[in-house]
Amino acid sequence: MSPNLVLSIIAAYFALLILISFLTGRNADSKTFFTANRQSPWYLVAFGMIGASLSGVTFVSIPGWVADTQFGYMQVVFGYLLGYLFIGKVLMPLYYRMNLTSIYEYLDQRFGFWSYKTGAFYFLLSRTVGAAFRLFLVAGVLQFAVFNDLGVDFSVTVLVTIALIWIYTFRSGIKTIVWTDTLQTLFMITAVIVVIYLVAKDLDISGGQLVNTIKESDYSKMFFWDWKSGNNFFKQFISGAFIAIVMTGLDQDMMQKNLTCKNIGEAQKNMLWFSVILVFVNLLFLCMGALLYLYANNNGIAIPAKTDNLFPMLALDHFSQFAGAMFLLGIIAAAYSSADSALTALTTSFCVDFLNFKQREETLEVQKKQKRTRLIVHVSFSLLLYIVIIIFNEINNEAVISLVFKAAGYTYGPLLGLYAFGLFTNYKLKDGGVPIVCLLSPIISYVININSEAWFNGYKFGFEILIVNGALTFIGLLLLIKKVAPSQKGDLSAVNY
Repeated sequence: MSPNLVLSIIAAYFALLILISFLTGRNADSKTFFTANRQSPWYLVAFGMIGASLSGVTFVSIPGWVADTQFGYMQVVFGYLLGYLFIGKVLMPLYYRMNLTSIYEYLDQRFGFWSYKTGAFYFLLSRTVGAAFRLFLVAGVLQFAVFNDLGVDFSVTVLVTIALIWIYTFRSGIKTIVWTDTLQTLFMITAVIVVIYLVAKDLDISGGQLVNTIKESDYSKMFFWDWKSGNNFFKQFISGAFIAIVMTGLDQDMMQKNLTCKNIGEAQKNMLWFSVILVFVNLLFLCMGALLYLYANNNGIAIPAKTDNLFPMLALDHFSQFAGAMFLLGIIAAAYSSADSALTALTTSFCVDFLNFKQREETLEVQKKQKRTRLIVHVSFSLLLYIVIIIFNEINNEAVISLVFKAAGYTYGPLLGLYAFGLFTNYKLKDGGVPIVCLLSPIISYVININSEAWFNGYKFGFEILIVNGALTFIGLLLLIKKVAPSQKGDLSAVNY
């Protein structure tokens, strides 16, 4: 693909996003930025959340996984459905009843100051590292595809792309994100469908034969039962449920979109249809992955050592210009639909959880001051993402970077333990000890994970290490239970929301 074509695609894409930002950003204030005035149509939120839940990493990784795990990833996806049911029936009614802007405000009312700040801090840490990691990988693809040939330094590529995100999100935040994520999800799914069609056409597979070809291939096995394997069905299914709970229900980034719906009924309707669509979209990605391997084998193309590179390599070096253009459009849409919402959620959490912005009627002077502060925070997180990405690039060690990303994933365990303790017990805590518990539980979980095969007769943890992490946090919190006077015991139920 010519660099001019790639640049034209990128320019047209961001011009469209900036136009949407202009149309949605008129008369925007902090309430618009944080909650979209709670006027978002549920169907837009449901569809747009698909793009936000799938990142640029997912866009290239899920097809690549097919060689090793076949369709086993669907075991996790089926578990998501159970997790989304819990979110829709338990967490979202709680958030709407408490009229929350940041979901971590719940921890303040349930346990106290330190629990609240700990939960919000872990979100800021994990989302910053996660968003930077995803953008780093996608920026690398763009650098390879076009900007190296133009002599543009990687740091400039990253700076421009983050600046573009800031331009279309700074005005009205989540209100713009609801609309841009919908558009980006459409681009992403369209790209996958087009690639499937073009690859099937090249392999001379008609529409009726497509399903049978994939089913009869060596890549379509979906269920695995070996209990020692990290790919065991029950491990994957249960882990999928908990992953959905923590990475959607306990994540400000994902829940902020849900909280923009008009009422709890529409928010639950959004969650239902989002979960159904997500199952089919993930299946679509896996089918594309199987076809990519069949295409490579049929054309004598060597499979790259790192399977994440399979899709980019085929799209940029072997497919037609049109297919390559669709790949770039899809990966850009997947990357930025998660990055833009992450930037907005980071700004929201910091403003509400650490700068104590309150969603009440303020004087005009206070509103102006809050808007200035919000803009500074928004710029600051944009710069922070840029710095972290540049650090990743300077490290230039894939193993180290991947380890940092995985370490950030451990920070969801304390959130799981905190919310489980708050929802399923009536106990109050010695709030000052909560940060210590939430620091130790991920460390202990990591030690257990790297030694599990030696300690547990060959047992290898998969995603279920998240459950261990949450359980250790829960147990640690039991040690912090605050004793209350007999006269106060009758009031304990009031704290369980």
